[in-house]
Amino acid sequence: MRKKIVAGNWKMNLSFAEAMALIDNLVISNENTNDVEIILASPFIYLHQLINRIQSNPSFYISAQNCSEKIQGAYTGEVSASMLTSIGVDYVLIGHSERRQYFHETHDILKEKINRALENGLLPIFCCGEQLNDRNSEQQFDIVKKQIEDSLFHLNNHELGDIVIAYEPVWAIGTGKTASATQAQEMHEYIRKIISDRYSKALGNQISILYGGSVNSQNAKELFECDDIDGALVGGASLKESDFNAIIKALIAVS
Repeated sequence: MRKKIVAGNWKMNLSFAEAMALIDNLVISNENTNDVEIILASPFIYLHQLINRIQSNPSFYISAQNCSEKIQGAYTGEVSASMLTSIGVDYVLIGHSERRQYFHETHDILKEKINRALENGLLPIFCCGEQLNDRNSEQQFDIVKKQIEDSLFHLNNHELGDIVIAYEPVWAIGTGKTASATQAQEMHEYIRKIISDRYSKALGNQISILYGGSVNSQNAKELFECDDIDGALVGGASLKESDFNAIIKALIAVS
């Protein structure tokens, strides 16, 4: 059975006090949440404190928003996968569209980040998705396939089984636009198929695929009712306790 996941990506938001208040309230609000994994991806400087604050609730996991493709060395400002593991981080986001766009992370760089994460026991959440012009020209499937092939298809079955994939149409991130449930399901089904074709149907059916792109409390249930959508990678709505809890409850309701 595939894991059902709601992951919140805080990006570069929240003061320390705001972040601690949010995590404490979320943990209390979800004391009996057993069927869904709740993952919070915070800025590096909050990770250790967040890990300490989720110990009482086994449904919560902590993710970094990035890691270096390098093992160690003179790379000022970078954080290695082994550093994240050493403080108890569970997951790491890799390939988010903002990293691709603003920091020019190529498929090859992301491939190396995947390798570093897996070598150090981190579970990657690999983000993929097309730009608006790609969808308008009906190239969305080719774009997503290349992103996955170039950064993930060097892995063996066991390694790929540790990956969570997040499909995020770039045109729907932070814009208030959301892919329709039909569009999202179509892409999730396609991603599952290319994994099944390259590896096996069993592996394709095992991997959790999340939808990201302006997910909110109003559209979450319709998205989660789709056969191949296993949860969400949530941006802005993860910064508000009531909105994020509503999304968690929507996934529980259909699980």
